[in-house]
Amino acid sequence: MIEQKIKQFESQLCDIRHQIHQHPEMGLEEIETSNLVASKLTEWGYQVQRGMAKTGVIGTLKVGNGSKTLGIRADMDALPIHEASGKPWTSKIPNRMHACGHDGHTTMLLGAAKYLAETRNFNGTLHLIFQPAEEMINGGEMMVKEGLFEQFPCDAIFAMHNMPGYPAGEFYFQHGPFMASMDQFVITVNGCGGHGAMPHKAIDPVLVASHITTALQSIVSRNVDPLEAAVITVGSIIAGDAANVIPDRAVMKLSVRSLGRETRELLLKRIPALAQAQAESFGATADVKHINGTPVLINDETQTRFAHQVALKHFGEARVHYGAKPLLGSEDFAFMLDANPNGCYLIVGNGDKGEGSCMVHNPGYDFNDACLVPGSAYWSALTEAYLK
Repeated sequence: MIEQKIKQFESQLCDIRHQIHQHPEMGLEEIETSNLVASKLTEWGYQVQRGMAKTGVIGTLKVGNGSKTLGIRADMDALPIHEASGKPWTSKIPNRMHACGHDGHTTMLLGAAKYLAETRNFNGTLHLIFQPAEEMINGGEMMVKEGLFEQFPCDAIFAMHNMPGYPAGEFYFQHGPFMASMDQFVITVNGCGGHGAMPHKAIDPVLVASHITTALQSIVSRNVDPLEAAVITVGSIIAGDAANVIPDRAVMKLSVRSLGRETRELLLKRIPALAQAQAESFGATADVKHINGTPVLINDETQTRFAHQVALKHFGEARVHYGAKPLLGSEDFAFMLDANPNGCYLIVGNGDKGEGSCMVHNPGYDFNDACLVPGSAYWSALTEAYLK
């Protein structure tokens, strides 16, 4: 059984994961992590290419004469959060930590890489894609634009993310929209400053920003189909320093989510139009900038059901679930699925109680080492099933 064989080098996987965890690196700065990944892949006999999206690593292993190709992707970057997990392997770098489990994702794929290199029980070409900069910088988009699928053609592609709140080592699947789009806006409201006691001689950008904040919610309640999911969050409004001074401007920062391509397009059009019209009604102006965005992640039904069947065969019904609810978090694997739709993104539980249950992007989070063996085993089983 695959799990039993990988269990034999579980301690090595834990050591790798803890090493990566102690030395977290931000997007496009994953130098030590890339060096470690490339070193292991080379040691195990993979052909290794580096440099795509600066710190990306792709390991290729061809076995037999099969013509099919498979791509599996893991992300490597950390977050600008100061760790408070209290674990012995806690981050050694202040204000940097693996708060989303990318250290675990990388290690699970390395675990599969080691097993597959030793057993070679498949027939075809395997591309292991270690991607930088998933958090905010869209390293997945960078790799696609730099020719990922032209240089490394993949008949199908897969990726996995851990999720606290789900039992550790259990797998979750759903076809169709599975992760939300994410778009960031910065709205600069330009008014006219003045004395707080004489507001009639000023154009108050704070008031305008407040009305824009309220009006933005009407997009979700009155423009978006009630059966579709959308979220507009104004996470920051910065304006002025003194209580008795009306400032010249206010700066708003927005996070926007949706689970449909058409809904996303509606949001991208309505937000600037509404903000500018609302500002104009007060005699102010609004400069709206779309900072960046990630498309909706859509799983192919055929590949999702195939991936689910692989999990059922190797882990049984008690540990495998179909029909998982879509998540409003975003994931830049969506860029890869947009470019190569024949694929699936799945979830592995990180723990629903105690160990592994702290939510991601939290100072107390830590990837659950209990997921390393099942995660590695799943990628191994998927490879053997797809590349028969």
